[in-house]
Amino acid sequence: MSRYVFKLPDLGEGTVSAEIVGWHVKPGDAVEEEQVLVEVMTEKAAVEVPSPVSGRVLSTTGGPGDMVAVGAELIVLETAAAAGGEAAKPAATAKRPAAAAAARGNGAAAAAPAAGAAAAARGRVMTSPANRRRAHEAGIDLKQVPGSGPQGRILREDLEAYVRDEQGGPAPSAARAAARQEPEREEIKVIGLRRLIAQRMSESKRNIPHFAYVEEVDVTELEALRRHLNGRLASGEPALTYLPFLVLALVRVLEDFPQCNAHYDAERGVIIRHRAVHVGVATQTPDGLKVPVVRNAERRSLREIAAEMRRLTEAARQNKATREELAGSTITLTSLGKLGGIASTPIINAPEVAIIGVNRAVERPVVFEGAVAIRRMMNLSSSFDHRFVDGYDAAAMIQAMKERIEHPAMIFMREGR
Repeated sequence: MSRYVFKLPDLGEGTVSAEIVGWHVKPGDAVEEEQVLVEVMTEKAAVEVPSPVSGRVLSTTGGPGDMVAVGAELIVLETAAAAGGEAAKPAATAKRPAAAAAARGNGAAAAAPAAGAAAAARGRVMTSPANRRRAHEAGIDLKQVPGSGPQGRILREDLEAYVRDEQGGPAPSAARAAARQEPEREEIKVIGLRRLIAQRMSESKRNIPHFAYVEEVDVTELEALRRHLNGRLASGEPALTYLPFLVLALVRVLEDFPQCNAHYDAERGVIIRHRAVHVGVATQTPDGLKVPVVRNAERRSLREIAAEMRRLTEAARQNKATREELAGSTITLTSLGKLGGIASTPIINAPEVAIIGVNRAVERPVVFEGAVAIRRMMNLSSSFDHRFVDGYDAAAMIQAMKERIEHPAMIFMREGR
C-alpha cells in the first residue's frame, strides 16, 4: 500500500485559493478514480474536484467555509502499490476539475459535475451538499431517492417527494418539527454561493453610489397585447410574460442612452460602453440568486427573447447553466414577479452601471383621460451608478422606457419615435 497526497489543483483563471463548500467523502471511505471528492467555490465558479486515483481516504484538510490554497494538501489517500513496487499514479487521462458556472455580479453560480456521467455509471449518489445535510438530518438514505436531475442528480424536490411518498407526511423540515421540538435558534455558516453573494452585494453597495429612481407605468395596453398574443399560441406553448416585452423596450431605449449599457473597469479607471445588449435576468434558485444572460438581445425578436429567457432561467434553477451563460451581462433586469411589491431598491450588478427592477402589476383606480378608471399599473424601481449616469439621464431613460411600455406598438419600432 502507498500514501498518495492530493493537493488542490490549479482551477484556472488566476485562482490562488478556494473555499470548501462540502466534502463528498470522509476518512475511511473507499473512492474510485474520477469520483467527486469535494465541492469548492472560487471567486469565479463552483467546482467539483474529482479524485485522480482509486484508494481509501486517510485524511482530509479543512471543513465547509475553510480556504485552501492552490498547491496545498487537500486529501490523503491510501492506494494499492503498482507492479515493480511503484506507488499508484494518477491516470494520464484523468480529467482536470471543471468550473461549473460563473459566480459573478449578484452572485450568479451553478454546479455542473465534471465527472457526472462516470459517477452515474458507478451508481454514486449525486446531489448538492445542502441536500446531503437535509437527508442526514431526516435519516434518509440518498441511495433510495430517485433523482430527476442531469445524470440522475437528486434535486431538492426529489428529496421532498420521497419523504411524502414513503412517510405519507410533509416535507423533511415539517416532519422533523412535528417529531421533536426545534431549538430556539439555529446557526448557519455562510459559505459557498451564499458567501459569494454576500461578498458581491457588500462590495457593490459599498463602492457604488446608488441613485434610485421609481416610476409608475400603465401596462393596461401591454396586458391586452400580451393576452392577445397568448391566445394565438399553439396548444402547450408557454405563455408570454411581461419580461420579454420589457427586455425589448429596454433594448430600444439603450440606443439613446448608451452610457447605461456599460461597465466600469475600476482598475483602469475606464468606462466601457457596449454596442451589444447582453441582458442579465436575475433568477431566484434553490441555491441562491443567479444571473443568466440573454446575449445580443438587440438582434432577437420578442419570441426569441422569451424562449431564451425560459431556457436560461430553467437551466439556472436546475444547476445546468454554463459559465458562459452566467457571465458577461451589460445591464440587468430583476423582478420578484407576484411578490414584486410597490417599490424596491435593487443593488447594481457590478461592473455594470444600471439595473432595472420590475414590481408587481395590479389593477387600481387612477385618473385616466380626465376620469377615474380601473387601469393595470406597475412600478419600475431602478438603480444607477451616480458616478457615470447623471440623475437627469437616468430619469429620461426610464421615462423613455415608460412611453414604449404604455404604447407597446413603439416597442416594435426601431426608432421608437
